[in-house]
Amino acid sequence: MLVNLIREGLGRIIAAVSVLTQGKPMARSQEQQAEVTAACKNLSLYQFYACPFCIKVRRKMHQLNLPIEFRDIKKNPKFRSQLAENGGRVKVPCLRIEENGDVQWMYESNDIIAYLQQRFG
Repeated sequence: MLVNLIREGLGRIIAAVSVLTQGKPMARSQEQQAEVTAACKNLSLYQFYACPFCIKVRRKMHQLNLPIEFRDIKKNPKFRSQLAENGGRVKVPCLRIEENGDVQWMYESNDIIAYLQQRFG
């Protein structure tokens, strides 16, 4: 229990520092941002607030100005069960990508960041 409290506390400190130091998001024209926003409606990030790897992905999302839905698996048991049942394991971060009726579940922060950079960077 003490380890979980320390981990959660440190995660919240890292998250706060991340928010304070994240800088400005990528600037796009209104038309380009509208296209990006529409594309992001088919994406959702399963995560929790204090996870360092989730913070890393959220920083990149901020830099790329991506309005992707966050699904916090600690606060919402429905999201946790969706991740377990459909993604195959309860591990965050996980990006749910829906394209042409197909759903892909992408784990690993570096893979998610590479995908987002390639698609929207």
